[in-house]
Amino acid sequence: MQAVSRPPNRLLQLLPAAEFQSLQPHLETVELAKGAVLTEAGAPVQYVYLPHSGVVSVMVGLSEGQTVEVAMLGRDSLIGTSAALGDGPALTDAIVVVPGAASVLKTGDLRAATDRNVRLRKLLVRHEQALLVQAQQSAACYASHSVESRLSRLLLRARDLTDSEGLPLTQEFLAQMIGVRRNAVSIVAHAFQQAGLVSYSRGHIEIRDIDGLRKTSCECYAAVRTQFDRLLNTAD
Repeated sequence: MQAVSRPPNRLLQLLPAAEFQSLQPHLETVELAKGAVLTEAGAPVQYVYLPHSGVVSVMVGLSEGQTVEVAMLGRDSLIGTSAALGDGPALTDAIVVVPGAASVLKTGDLRAATDRNVRLRKLLVRHEQALLVQAQQSAACYASHSVESRLSRLLLRARDLTDSEGLPLTQEFLAQMIGVRRNAVSIVAHAFQQAGLVSYSRGHIEIRDIDGLRKTSCECYAAVRTQFDRLLNTAD
């Protein structure tokens, strides 16, 4: 029997053949438009998304209107895992910051599949652990590291998810993602451009020196990447 072609999402790629084939009839492919809200804090999660491309920012809103990114997700992730493992509302907002595509299915269909399939449930639990690691690392990063390091970390993570040096990210949104004022990002972005690390114009950042960004970034970038690989590649 010819192998079924799978979408380019890490979790779908990791599923054993039988588990993927049982899930496949419930999957549809959708476009992820920039600015689309995939989950909203406090609202029911009706659909879960497994991105093929693009970048989704998981944000926490504060009482005074600020937002801070706690995780950046893409083709290595699933948006809405907690709803598939339980039945509560979304705890965070998930917003598309770089457009792409995703497989989507109803939360109830994924929940039913995890009830039937222990291996799928274990994979989703490990994915939730990887998200927790990223959120914890982000909290430590915001408390301890400079704006320069945090911005470098964000750009490197976005580049990993897109395989592209060109990122359609505005300074305003970058500021929201790393929890600082826009003028702080403007100052750092200008310094990065002067140093030849990036070029920037009209809401588009082009990474020019990846090694330079890695040297500027804090250890949080490598730590999150290592833990994602460890948790998602763990054998059953």
